[in-house]
Amino acid sequence: MIGIRIFSDNYFQASQVATSSSTAGTSYSSSHTATTPELEATLQMLSSHRTVLGVLLLSRASPPAIIRHSGVVFEGEQGRKYAKAVGRIVDACKTGLDDIDGETSDDLKFMRIRTKRHELMISPDERFLLVVLHDPTAV
Repeated sequence: MIGIRIFSDNYFQASQVATSSSTAGTSYSSSHTATTPELEATLQMLSSHRTVLGVLLLSRASPPAIIRHSGVVFEGEQGRKYAKAVGRIVDACKTGLDDIDGETSDDLKFMRIRTKRHELMISPDERFLLVVLHDPTAV
């Protein structure tokens, strides 16, 4: 599973969280995919951070399916648009890395995309994509 740790108001670092078969209930909208208590706690912590506008947990399917989401910005059609766009961005970056590295098969671990208004932090895993949208000006 994927996790993100908050070290300060505007600095996030991707980290791996151990997987298990148990689930924990939260206020997230979700499909019926089992997640670990550690992941649920991490998602809850992220979504409660004052600069975070929303959190998406996506499958690695093509197109990515929304497993969990929080934040109004990821509701309904807007959430599906973000999921599709993030899937394309990650696939394009992975293809670019494969073109550059050739046989070494380097893995994409974490990426940040900053616009004038927002910052997307994306942490891909073998099974999931974790996306955090936050307002960097609200620090």
